Amino acid sequence: MSLTNIVLNQILIMFIIILIGYICYKFKMIDQELNKKLSDLLLLLVTPLLIFNSYQREFSKELLVGLLISLGLAVLTHLFSILTAYVFLRGKKNPNVIIERFSTIYSNCGFIGLPIINGIYGSEGIFYIAAYMTVFNLFVWTHGLIMMNGTQDRKAMIKILISPTLISIILGFVFFITQLHIPVILFDSLEYIAAMNTPLAMLVAGATIAQTNILKIFLKPRIYLVLFLKLIFIPAILLFAYSRYPMETPVLAATVLGAACPAGATGTLFALRYDKNALYSSEIFAMTTLVSLVTIPLIMALMDYVK
Repeated sequence: MSLTNIVLNQILIMFIIILIGYICYKFKMIDQELNKKLSDLLLLLVTPLLIFNSYQREFSKELLVGLLISLGLAVLTHLFSILTAYVFLRGKKNPNVIIERFSTIYSNCGFIGLPIINGIYGSEGIFYIAAYMTVFNLFVWTHGLIMMNGTQDRKAMIKILISPTLISIILGFVFFITQLHIPVILFDSLEYIAAMNTPLAMLVAGATIAQTNILKIFLKPRIYLVLFLKLIFIPAILLFAYSRYPMETPVLAATVLGAACPAGATGTLFALRYDKNALYSSEIFAMTTLVSLVTIPLIMALMDYVK
C-alpha cells in the first residue's frame, strides 16, 4: 500500500471519530467541561506516555542522527512559518491579525500529527515527531507567548520546563541514550493507555468543532488566506526544500506532517488568557481541522512524488 493510501485510510478513521465526537457534543453526551477534562487527560497523561514508550527501543546511530536532523528541520520550519505569517498576514487596523499569524505558525502537531504518524510509521514516527513537538513547545511558549501577550511572561515560559510532554521527551531521550528499559509488563500497561491517544484526540477535536458555527466560518474571507498558508503553502515549500537532501523517509514525513497539521488549540487557550478574539481562533481551528482532512493526504501524495 502506498504512503498516500495509508495516510488517506488514517485520515478517514480520524474523520469518523471526529464526527462521533461532534455528534456526542450535539446530543450532550460530551459538554464543555467534559471536553476540557478529556483534553487535560490527553495532554497530561496519554500523549506523554505515548512519546515516552516510543523511545523504548534499541539504540542505533541512524536513529540518533535522524532525531538530530528532525530537531534542526523543526527549527527551520518554525522560522519559515514565522516569516511567512509576518509577510503575508498584515493589517495594523486588523485586531485579529495576531490570531491569524499565531494560527499560521503553530500547528496541532500533537492532537493531529501524532495519530497520523503513529498510523503510518508506528513508534518510529512518534520518535521523530517528538523532536518537532519539542521545538514547537519552545517556540510557542516564547515567541508565541510574547506575540499574544505583547510582553515576556517568564512564569508562563517556565511552564514548558515542567510540562508532562517535555518531561516525557527528556526522560525518553535519556532512557534511549543510556539504554535503560522498563519492565515488559510496565511497558505493555503504558501501551494500553497510550493507545487511547488517537480516539481521545479526535473526540476532543469533534466536540470542539461542534461548538462553532461552521456555516458562518465559510463566509469569512480572511480565513481562506490562513488556510492556504497553513495547510498548503508552508508544507509544500518545505517539502520541496527538504526533499532535496538525503534523509530517512520517516524523518521527512514527521517534519512535513508537523507543518501540514491544522492550527493548534493553543491559540484559543492563549486568546482566552490574554483577551484576544478566542471565538475567531476557535473558528480557524475548526476550519483548518476540517480542511486538513483533505490537504494532509494531498501533501503526503506530493511527498510520494518528490521523494
